[in-house]
Amino acid sequence: MLQDEYRQIGATLKLEHDGLPSSAERVMSRRERIHREDDMRLRDEIEANMAALRENPYPGRGIVIGQTPNGASLVQIYWIMGRSAHSRNRVFIEEGDVIRTGPYDASKVENPSLIMYNCTRVCRRAHIVTNGDQTDTIVDALEQGRSFESALATRSHEPDAPNYTPRISGVINLDDSQAYRLAILKTIDSDPEHTLRAFFNFENPMASVGHLITTYDGDGDPLPSFSGEPKCVSITDEIDETKTLYWNALDNDNKIALLVKHVHVNTGEHDIRIVNKYHP
Repeated sequence: MLQDEYRQIGATLKLEHDGLPSSAERVMSRRERIHREDDMRLRDEIEANMAALRENPYPGRGIVIGQTPNGASLVQIYWIMGRSAHSRNRVFIEEGDVIRTGPYDASKVENPSLIMYNCTRVCRRAHIVTNGDQTDTIVDALEQGRSFESALATRSHEPDAPNYTPRISGVINLDDSQAYRLAILKTIDSDPEHTLRAFFNFENPMASVGHLITTYDGDGDPLPSFSGEPKCVSITDEIDETKTLYWNALDNDNKIALLVKHVHVNTGEHDIRIVNKYHP
C-alpha cells in the first residue's frame, strides 16, 4: 500500500517536472528578456536623441554614420548650418565622387576660408566625410598607406576665435577592420593652445542605428563644443526617407544643406542625395 502511494507521488512529481521548462530553456528565456529590454532601451535612447536634435536650434555641422535596417548599406549623413549671411551663402555641389561646398551667390563671398571645402571624397574603397579641408588631409594620408588617425594627428580645431569650432570627421572603409570611424578635434576648456583628439571606432554596425557627432551642443556665444560620445540616432532603408527625416529635424532658419550617401556593402557602389535650401 505504501509503495503504491510512493509510486503515485513519483508519477505526479514527474508530470509536474515535465511541464516545467528546462534549465537551458530558462537561461534562453532570460537572455531573450534581457535582449528585448536592451532593444527597448536603445529605441528609447534613439527617440530621445532625435527629439533633442529637433529641439536644438543650432547643433552646427553634423555627421552621422550607421547601417540601414536591412544591413545592405552603410550610411553617411552630413549637414551644414549657418547663423550669418556669410555662412548661409552656401550650397552643396556634386562633382563626380566629390561633394563640396560652394557659394549660392558668388558676388557675396567675403572670405571662403573655413566655409568652402570638399565635404566628401572617395579613396579606393574608403568614403571620407568631414566638416573642413581635413577631408583632403585624410585622403592624402590614405593614398600614402597611412591611417585616418595619423592624418588627423596633424590637424586641430578651426582657428575661428572665440568658438574654435571642432573639426569632425568620419570614414567608411570597406577594407577596414572597423565598419566605420568617427573623430572630433576640439579645444580643452576653450583653450586654443590645447587640442583634444577623440576617436570612436565602430567594429560591428547596428541595423537601423547611426552614430551622430556635431560641432556644437547648441546655440550660444561663444558656441559650446560638442561633448560626450557619439549619440545613437535613426537610420532607415530608403535613402530619400533618411534625407527627409534629417532635413525636417534641423532648425528651419539655420539649416543650409544636407547630403545622404549609401555605400553598398557587397558591391562598393554608392548612391547620394543632396538637398539645398538655396538652389545652385
